[in-house]
Amino acid sequence: MSNNYEALQKSHPCFGGQKNNVGRIHLPVSPGCNIECRFCERSINDEENRPGVTSRVLSPEEALEVLGKALELCPEITVAGIAGPGDTLASDYALQTFRLIGKKYPGMLKCMSTNGLLLPERAEEIVEVGIDSLTVTVNAVDPEIEAKLNQYIVYHGKRYEEEEAAKILIENQLAGIRKVAEAGITIKVNTVLVPDINGSHIEEIARCVKDAGASIYNIIPLIPQAQLKGHPAPVCAEIDEARTRAGKYIDVFRHCQHCRADAAGVPGKSEYGDQIYQRISILLEQVLQRWEQRLEKRKKLVARR
Repeated sequence: MSNNYEALQKSHPCFGGQKNNVGRIHLPVSPGCNIECRFCERSINDEENRPGVTSRVLSPEEALEVLGKALELCPEITVAGIAGPGDTLASDYALQTFRLIGKKYPGMLKCMSTNGLLLPERAEEIVEVGIDSLTVTVNAVDPEIEAKLNQYIVYHGKRYEEEEAAKILIENQLAGIRKVAEAGITIKVNTVLVPDINGSHIEEIARCVKDAGASIYNIIPLIPQAQLKGHPAPVCAEIDEARTRAGKYIDVFRHCQHCRADAAGVPGKSEYGDQIYQRISILLEQVLQRWEQRLEKRKKLVARR
């Protein structure tokens, strides 16, 4: 178990910090991805509340400005996280953003999510920028099962498909987790639960990632979409059963929400994403309010005449 896991349980919403009323902000700076999950559907919009969705993609410099605005609105924010909309290691933007944050807000916790494909080779950079917690999405540790959840990967410019892709991805995920965990960084593993594909495999995933150095495990229910839109989302009993099986080997997080890639605030209590990111719906509302005010002034002028 990492050195800072106990501290994160008090200061990070995704490690149990909800009871301490702490917040987080997701900074959407990672535009592209290097794997094709069959359930993933990234999108730029203002309406959907799920991973992979943002109003826009920010530059590292814009992300730093947004973080400043967020802290003014919600001083409870203790964590700056980057979780998309693409993969954080598929480009340099996430690590650049964390370097800027480290200089201006040295006390801010830095949290990053990745699919883990490039984790072994970028582990030293992750340690160097001072990441406090790393989330790796591991949906299977058996290539045959992983191939049903991931169609292909693009690795060093070459496309690999099906089980060949799955084998490379799983090997890199576990090797990367070991490397980062050995540096004392807390590792959380996410698994998207698709009952008829990896439902009976959860216990084995939990055992393997724990052996590799993960501290906490998070089981996320499938949102039926993309290639898996015909698969039903798991019901509560299936999620509870999966968590119970995983709990034999590793601490299990039980309060996860489907957060957007540009979420901000205290989860479940106060969300400020609309104000901070100036979503289109908010901007339209402000424009309408200004027009209504102008119309009222014009009516008053006409009435005086």
